[in-house]
Amino acid sequence: MRTKIIVVTLAALALSACGTTPQRPSEARAAPAPIEDRSSGQADVKPIAGSGGYLAGDGPGENIPANLDAIPDAAPAPEPLHRYANRPYVALGKTYTPQTVVGNYRQRGIASWYGKKFHGQRTSSGEKYDMYAMTAAHPTLPIPSYVRVTHAATQKSVVVRVNDRGPFLHERVIDLSYTAAHKLGIVGRGSSEVEVESLATNAYARPIAKVEKVQSTPLEPVAPAAAANSNVFLQLGAFNTTDAAEKFLSEMRARLGDVGKQLSLFTQNNKTRVHIGPYASQADARSNRAGLRDKLGFMPMVSLR
Repeated sequence: MRTKIIVVTLAALALSACGTTPQRPSEARAAPAPIEDRSSGQADVKPIAGSGGYLAGDGPGENIPANLDAIPDAAPAPEPLHRYANRPYVALGKTYTPQTVVGNYRQRGIASWYGKKFHGQRTSSGEKYDMYAMTAAHPTLPIPSYVRVTHAATQKSVVVRVNDRGPFLHERVIDLSYTAAHKLGIVGRGSSEVEVESLATNAYARPIAKVEKVQSTPLEPVAPAAAANSNVFLQLGAFNTTDAAEKFLSEMRARLGDVGKQLSLFTQNNKTRVHIGPYASQADARSNRAGLRDKLGFMPMVSLR
């Protein structure tokens, strides 16, 4: 009889535990990088004094480059759409369906910007966010794609490359990088009304660059053997077919000339990639991206073989 009482008591305790254990909610997300909203979540959001940011800990950073106005706008170039970042996804309980057609979007609304809190973190495209590059986040525009953003009050405009998702609160239409916001003159306000217009890559005439003497900081010498044995490269493009990759490779050779690094093709995950390198380290590759961006009009990404 005593044994029977013990068994009944244990069963009751088990049922009680099952009824009180919290269940982890299911999560639906298609973007390859975690989505974090860049707002405080308050209905009466105001910029943080002195920073222009919306989130505690965000802002312009401590060591701002002196030549932000000289950083060139993003230059639209044909790029394949990201395999994962353009699938429907859920953020803050709302479902978003990204567009898959480039150059078919125009909207007027409020733009904001994000800075040091997210600098170096992974975007929805898998690239690291660079607050000093001309990029932006948008809930539904194709990744990657290019848009012209015009400040409604001043008619200043910039061209940025969309490589991230957001914003998701307060009916904002686009989140700009710190540099893009600076060039538009909205850093101090934190947000402002803009018009966003997507650009087809074959409908953008890149202006002829002024011939100026380029000031550069010499890199520390790297042992040739260290670079030769490295698996670190910069990726200039990724294509579904070898023919398209070879055509792009020829264009890059003609545009870059002799840069002291080898251009090559590398196939991975059913994509043929155009690489330049190798570089002695990831830090070495990153330090060379800016120089290539000035020549190519877009920022290469670090890639490991």
